[in-house]
Amino acid sequence: MRFGRAALCVAILGGLLFDGATAVEAAAPAGGPIHLFATPNNGATGTIVITGAIGDAGTTLSIDQNGKADPNGNFVKITLKKGTFEVDSTTLNAAANKLQPTVNALTCSGYLSVSDPVTLFAGTGLYKGIAGKVTITETYAFILPTYTSGAKKGQCNESSSAQPIAQYASIAGSGTVSFS
Repeated sequence: MRFGRAALCVAILGGLLFDGATAVEAAAPAGGPIHLFATPNNGATGTIVITGAIGDAGTTLSIDQNGKADPNGNFVKITLKKGTFEVDSTTLNAAANKLQPTVNALTCSGYLSVSDPVTLFAGTGLYKGIAGKVTITETYAFILPTYTSGAKKGQCNESSSAQPIAQYASIAGSGTVSFS
């Protein structure tokens, strides 16, 4: 049994070493529907999983149009295990910036949700030549603190300096990609 496993490993390794181009070509995506799921962190980074025509996972980095890290950037660099690509989220960010969260004054809880299409481009590695649009939905939920003293004691602290007691964020989307 041990010899059989060793022979199989040698055969696979040999195939990869001497026929690597075929192995990579066979894995090239054909395009089609994708679904993405991302979790933003505080700041410019996050994690992402993409299923469907792209089956890969990695990280996100919010960038400006020049490719520099920017937590308020209108572009996102997606770095996956098999390559990278960028996302133009200018219209999604513009839509998000216009929204005001819905806050329940009795519980100091609130949410914000926005959807808009984004464009994928500038692929490298396995994602070279990527093109397509994905409709992204960003959802945020939070619980705000209350004022502990003064004229607003007991009211929700909705100031820009208030630190939420709890918060949740998700980014999900579906669309179609192609590769040239």
